[in-house]
Amino acid sequence: MASLLEPPFISNHQLFSTTHHSLQPQKAIPFYYYVPFSRSSTACSLGLCAVGGNVDSPTLPPPATVVSEEGVQDYKVSLERSKDRRKVVKLAWEKLVRWSRYWRSKAKTDVLERTNKVVVLGGGSFGTAMAAHVAHRKGELEVNMLVRDPEVCQSINEGHCNCKYFPEHELPDNVTATTDAKAALLHADFCFHAVPVQFSSSFLEGIADYVDPGLPFISLSKGLELNTLRMMSQIIPRALKNSRQPYVVLSGPSFALELMKKLPTAMVVASKDKKMANSVQQLLASRNLRINTSSDVTGVEIAGALKNVLAIAAGIVEGLNLGNNSMAALVAQGCSEIRWLATKMGGKSTTLTGLSGTGDIMLTCFVNLSRNRTVGVRLGSGEKLDDILNSMNQVAEGVSTAGAVIALAQKYKVKMPVLTAVARIIDNELTPAKAVYELMNLPQVEEV
Repeated sequence: MASLLEPPFISNHQLFSTTHHSLQPQKAIPFYYYVPFSRSSTACSLGLCAVGGNVDSPTLPPPATVVSEEGVQDYKVSLERSKDRRKVVKLAWEKLVRWSRYWRSKAKTDVLERTNKVVVLGGGSFGTAMAAHVAHRKGELEVNMLVRDPEVCQSINEGHCNCKYFPEHELPDNVTATTDAKAALLHADFCFHAVPVQFSSSFLEGIADYVDPGLPFISLSKGLELNTLRMMSQIIPRALKNSRQPYVVLSGPSFALELMKKLPTAMVVASKDKKMANSVQQLLASRNLRINTSSDVTGVEIAGALKNVLAIAAGIVEGLNLGNNSMAALVAQGCSEIRWLATKMGGKSTTLTGLSGTGDIMLTCFVNLSRNRTVGVRLGSGEKLDDILNSMNQVAEGVSTAGAVIALAQKYKVKMPVLTAVARIIDNELTPAKAVYELMNLPQVEEV
């Protein structure tokens, strides 16, 4: 047994001699290991000594601290509690997994199975991302995008990419594009509306003759019509001259680029028709997209519209370099203002704390990919609004929606200082710096 512990090298840890060029192995000097004796209960390190050499007195650790009997007992109790906590956490996780498996086993897929064609109105970034997502759900599914730009149409059909928004991302083969509304809508089972809000009425009126009265419309557009203050749930039935047109709104924290990359995302579908909401949930839910359902159409739409205005305000704070304290205070105040208006209009306060409320607000206000936040940053940095908008190839809905916010606030008698200030800045009636001064000098009030 001792021979197994004897290393085949010399005392200076060299296997070969450095004084002879022949590099012949030198005779190994046997070593033995020893364990220094200590009266302490503390563990000691293993020693190493050559045969015939002197055993140096090792540096012993300090004597162990005397622990009282109460201290030992406290330690044992703490250890048991720690084990109990780990057991509770493990049990809770196992219950969650079992619950998840149970519901996954009951999940229906008949909607996806019987869906043959989906049409996407609009060739923008989010419409393209949603078209790609749905196409990936079922290879035999026909996904037809109705676009107005012939160049984009050609790039989708021939190059399998949207040359304007996603030139580096390949679209599934079952995604096609057309500029013919009648062909796009023919035999469609679901319709995704991804046209900017301010152009939706005129666009829908132009294609109304080709829309089946029972075709479910899933709105991806966020905002309020500037002159009428209408939401998409009011715009679509009115433009199509069909008050019974099935309607669902899809909203939540979701950047088109991350959807294209299949990164984990969670959204909510809201409809007054619970069965319709469940159908859209079945159509969209996948491993990388989680879909919750809601009946609060008003709450989801108002949150989705006003968060764009708040994102402009957050961008202004960033552009003025006002710091993190200001940013947190501004967004918190903005969330309250959105909640006040939404609940006055019939929305649920719980909706405003969910994906379409707080979730979407956080994403849009704090992340540089947000178009509306970018507008705010550039305004805060001193750029003119016209120059900003002319340099962008996508619509920042918050710019148009800001004007509607003031009218809604007056209609429902809700004070909305932050969002009103944004509208004043956009109308060029207030500078960003002056707006901050005015907001900071508002009366000190009780937290609501």
